Amino acid sequence: MSHTLLFSFVFGYFLLLLAVAWYTSKNSNNDSFFIGNRNSNWMLVAFGMVGTSLSGVTFVSVPGTVATGAFGYYQVVLGYFLGYFAIAFILLPLYYRMNLTSIYRFLEERFGPVSYKTGALFFIISRTLGATARMYLVINILQIFILDLMGIPFILTAFVMLLLILLYTFEGGVKTIVYTDTLQTTFMLAGLIVCIIAIMNSLDMGIGETFSALSDKGYTKIFNTDYNSGGFFLKQILGGAFITIAMTGLDQEMMQKNISVKTLGGSQKNVLTLASVLLFVNILFLMLGGLLYLYAEANGVTYKGDDIFPSIALGNYLSAGIGVIFIIGLISALFPSADGALTAMTSSFCIDILGMQKDTLSNDKQKKRTRLIVHFSFAFLFFICVLIFKWINDKSIIDVILKLAAYTYGPLLGLFAFGIFTKRSIKDKWSIVVCLLSPIMILCLDFINNAEWFANKLALDPSTKESLVSFSNSIFGNFKIGIEILILNGLLTFLGLWLISSPNASFKKL
Repeated sequence: MSHTLLFSFVFGYFLLLLAVAWYTSKNSNNDSFFIGNRNSNWMLVAFGMVGTSLSGVTFVSVPGTVATGAFGYYQVVLGYFLGYFAIAFILLPLYYRMNLTSIYRFLEERFGPVSYKTGALFFIISRTLGATARMYLVINILQIFILDLMGIPFILTAFVMLLLILLYTFEGGVKTIVYTDTLQTTFMLAGLIVCIIAIMNSLDMGIGETFSALSDKGYTKIFNTDYNSGGFFLKQILGGAFITIAMTGLDQEMMQKNISVKTLGGSQKNVLTLASVLLFVNILFLMLGGLLYLYAEANGVTYKGDDIFPSIALGNYLSAGIGVIFIIGLISALFPSADGALTAMTSSFCIDILGMQKDTLSNDKQKKRTRLIVHFSFAFLFFICVLIFKWINDKSIIDVILKLAAYTYGPLLGLFAFGIFTKRSIKDKWSIVVCLLSPIMILCLDFINNAEWFANKLALDPSTKESLVSFSNSIFGNFKIGIEILILNGLLTFLGLWLISSPNASFKKL
């Protein structure tokens, strides 16, 4: 298919988003931007959050993992499902009871201003890294398969993408993205299903034949029973549960949409519906991955990992229509992640760092001007980070950045757990020290345990690599730490807070 025609579909899709944004942002104010006037429909929020939860990384990377990990990723998905129950029945009642706009206000009420700003700062750092890493992956695919062929430079592509996200979020905020995310999730899931059907038809297989073929190749295996492996099923399920608790329940971007729902009951329905839908959707992504590898084997395609889906969809293998559907689905997977992150970071900085809600001296017009300046500033920061990823020019760096998210959400997990499950007071000024030391210590532990992985990433010389690997084996043997590193980080933060705490006889539950 002509790259110019592909680009025209992309452009038309953007125009549709801008039209929806223009319509939904009428009569918007700061409350509309931050929490959607607490009037969002829970069904729309739940459906739109499917796209936010998955992102472009899931759209491209999860199918690519099937060749080496089979359906093992589903262990983590089962953990996600459990984590959503903790969010629905522990965190959401707390947020609604306190009538929070920013969830990190809990830390201020419970501990003090330093803990409050520390929590917000860790969220901002993590979301900046995670969101821009995801953006780079998707923008780079568009660049390689469409825009390079049109002579459009990467820097212009990144600028236009961020400008479009800025245009449809700067006015309406949460009020707008509840609707745009719903639209984009629809396109993403439709694209996923159509691609599955197209490949099945190409291979002349039905549902039963597909799963039989996948099973014969060993792709349908889910549970890893090797307790030394980082993919051991208990590690994956437990790690997945805490990833959801930390990266959804303690994340302003995700919770900002949930608390925009009018009632606690509606918000809980939203979370549990999302949890159930993700069980089904992730099976589809894994099924797609298996089909891609069956198709690749049948047609002599050598691509693997992140490259296999875009290469088959946009190459001369399937119909031109599949290429269009893939591009629209990919962009639809990107935008709910990027627009929500940009809006949430603006909200967190205005409310948590600048104290906008407490500002009684500025009028609404002045507050709106400040909010717009912050929003544009974060968009510029996103642009710079995407360019840095391009300058590094190594897909593997995305894996590194996403792994670092476990280091930044760990302190949040420890802070909230200590605040919810203990009645002790802490020396607030020392909380930032604990929250900085914990991920540093976890990084050292992770470095020793995964010495070979880090040595490869850092391109260390062979003798240094051999020494590090030998030292690692002498301590850990064959045992590998997996995604439970987030739990260890949170636990270490919890213990650190305990050391700077004392009993509180006058404790009053929030």
